[in-house]
Amino acid sequence: MTNMPFTQLDHTNPIPLYYQISAQLQDAIDSGVYGPGDSIPSELEISDFLNVSRPTVRQAIQQLALKGMVVRRRGIGTVVAPQRIHRPASLSSFYEALEATGRRPSTRTTRLEVLPALEDVAKSLEIEVGANVIVIERLRSAEGLILALMENYIPLNVLSEIPTKALLNSQGLYALMRSSGIRFHSASQEIGARPIAPREAKLLQTSRSETVLTMDRVARDVDHRSVEFGHHIYLARHYSFDITLEIE
Repeated sequence: MTNMPFTQLDHTNPIPLYYQISAQLQDAIDSGVYGPGDSIPSELEISDFLNVSRPTVRQAIQQLALKGMVVRRRGIGTVVAPQRIHRPASLSSFYEALEATGRRPSTRTTRLEVLPALEDVAKSLEIEVGANVIVIERLRSAEGLILALMENYIPLNVLSEIPTKALLNSQGLYALMRSSGIRFHSASQEIGARPIAPREAKLLQTSRSETVLTMDRVARDVDHRSVEFGHHIYLARHYSFDITLEIE
């Protein structure tokens, strides 16, 4: 049996048993007994060790899930979630933001093709409807947990060649674009929130009850060309945007 970070429960205490279990698990996570990506003991192990029902344990773990401290992963069990990512509102990629906070980002490119730009993409990139764009869809993870689904559109004439999936999996998109000669100057972005869509929940391997943060960004180069349009979604319980405002 997995080492248990529990003391025996106080059945005479008016504090519910599930809350006592949840508090002890949270202490174990906060103290580093279980780190990001580590599996915590199963419901069965905890219920046998503490001699309580599995529904009681399930309710305790659910309390941690609601706080964003653990996530359930199919085939693995319940694991400790990464610490919440606080990303400054700056012209940097998510890959770079993860690296800056000491995280270990990884990427899986799920889509890479050239297609005619639809109206919304063409409008964002200030190009003709039907002009060819490189369409990229990627899943971004840290410590093995999927955090974001990212769609990016780049006018075909912006890059000297279409990047491979291997390149997209090994580095951030903006770093790749810079290495192709793109000199970024500015970006405009819109941030929102909404319930997760069924396909997004499947790709992010999470519940359909999740809320996601959305970010639509248009990046421009030093010649004021719109060189990239991104539509990204992030699991809200793991992610936030930090914005500093100057008061005049």
